[in-house]
Amino acid sequence: MAPRLTREEFHRWAEGQTRRYERIAGEPVAMSPERIQHIRLKSRVWAALDQAIREGGLDCEALADGVTIEVDEETDYEPDAVVNCGPRLPPDATAASNPIIVVEVLSPSTQSVDSGEKLADYFRVPTIQHYLVVRSRRQEIIHHWRAGNEIVSHAVNVGVVRLDPPGIVLDVAAIYGERGR
Repeated sequence: MAPRLTREEFHRWAEGQTRRYERIAGEPVAMSPERIQHIRLKSRVWAALDQAIREGGLDCEALADGVTIEVDEETDYEPDAVVNCGPRLPPDATAASNPIIVVEVLSPSTQSVDSGEKLADYFRVPTIQHYLVVRSRRQEIIHHWRAGNEIVSHAVNVGVVRLDPPGIVLDVAAIYGERGR
């Protein structure tokens, strides 16, 4: 059993590791190596979010994987992409201070966690309005969003995903590009 670490202990420990880790219930959990399809999809999602933010003149920033979402005192996740709104994060920040959108691209080893535990945990963060689960084996984005006290879910495989707030529209076909390339 891995030792329980505070956030500060975890950051110090993780700096010396060659692999990436998340912290769940105070314990370091190694992140799986990524397949090329996973990397392609998360790159396209980030690029689409970044472009929509710039074109819309939104006071937000699209961040690629590596930024932390602090769920509670014992759990920190690193999603594949994040949209943080409000004041720009300082260069030495490791966590999003006002995450509005989080994105996870499914991989075989994380599918159940991303669709279950992380879904519940991300919406414990009051600022998060949208959680996108991007399937890697077929063209489909599962859009979960906050609607008052409820979380609503919708699968989108053609057309667009509307993320309001902050006012972003993602074209599903653009995210998936040409399959197999």
